Amino acid sequence: MKDVSLIVYPAADLIAAKRFFRELSGTDPYVDSSQYVGYKSGDMEIGLVPNEDKREPGALAYWTVSDIAASVKALVAAGGTVAQEITDVGYGLLVASVKDPNGATVGLRQPPNG
Repeated sequence: MKDVSLIVYPAADLIAAKRFFRELSGTDPYVDSSQYVGYKSGDMEIGLVPNEDKREPGALAYWTVSDIAASVKALVAAGGTVAQEITDVGYGLLVASVKDPNGATVGLRQPPNG
């Protein structure tokens, strides 16, 4: 695993969340779609996603990994349980999440190859 490079906040009101995070970051989002709004802050990315599936309102940190399948397998072997299967969320970006033995969720993301 490399580092934490993305924090995602579920947003019940995406328009209000965009106003808030525009003010917080001092910049407009670099990507703004109905499924994802992203802000850059140095090497960190802050993302907003619609909360249609009733996720907990807290943020989820994503670790960047080079092999998401191997990382999920290793974390499950270390006592974790899969919370979200590996999913291509667009343009080859793969994400997954694993709950640690105490129930906290850890996000993983693998950037597209090339």
